[in-house]
Amino acid sequence: MVGKRVLSILGILSAIAAFGFAGAAQAQKVIGVPHDWQLNFPAAFTPIMERVESLHDLLLVIIIMISIFVLILLIYAVWRFHASRNPVATNVTHHTGLEIAWTIIPILILVVVAVPSFRLLYYSDKAIDAGLTVKVTGHQWYWSYDYPDQGNFKVESRILAEADRVKQKPQVPRLLAVDEEMVIPANTVVRIIGTAEGASMHGWTVPGFGIKKTVIPGRLNEGWISVKEEGLYFGQCSQICGMNHTYMPIAIKVVSKADFDKWVEEKKKAAGLLPETNFASVTAPANR
Repeated sequence: MVGKRVLSILGILSAIAAFGFAGAAQAQKVIGVPHDWQLNFPAAFTPIMERVESLHDLLLVIIIMISIFVLILLIYAVWRFHASRNPVATNVTHHTGLEIAWTIIPILILVVVAVPSFRLLYYSDKAIDAGLTVKVTGHQWYWSYDYPDQGNFKVESRILAEADRVKQKPQVPRLLAVDEEMVIPANTVVRIIGTAEGASMHGWTVPGFGIKKTVIPGRLNEGWISVKEEGLYFGQCSQICGMNHTYMPIAIKVVSKADFDKWVEEKKKAAGLLPETNFASVTAPANR
């Protein structure tokens, strides 16, 4: 009897804990994190990543066809020119038609690969009709995000200590939780301007967005993203940049346009940025 009561109490407590965890996870939807035994790309959340996957599928087909062709040639060569079938070795030293073929065919394959590759490269290079600009700066060893279109306030993003992550953001995987995320609106073209401070380069990389920008001190690199779905996305520094390279996660919170506007107003107030005054609307004092 006592055992049944204990089991029932444990069951109730487990249900409450599961319900609370589900509510926390629902409050901040975590998307774009790696999972165990993942073999393919992460899910595509931007038009750029969709094109990256299409190019990958094309290259995979070409590679498989070339591999099968080479395997067939090897099997045929082993069978055709085996010592038992050819006791006297051939004395052919060159073949003009064959040499032309194995020169032209690889060139044609490279052209087929180069055309969509360059199209994707130029497509992902510069933003067209961007609705928002974010300046990404890599430091040693954290990220900062400036919003020049919204008063030029800055957000610094640093990794959370493990104890703080467990308390504040338990739904976020280890080494990916930060104190301040980069916040952008969904379904908006966001221009990314990347640079770095200090003595090392960094790599601002978000796999689910299909973007990887090497940020270099003294230079500005441009790219863009447009995320379709709201949620919390992650990346990491992909350029070995020194002692704490492992502790430079990238966290991006994608919200609705209304929530983004509210967040911008809160950050402006925290930074002490007053709204611009329209001097044309100010009534001049009457002459006395």
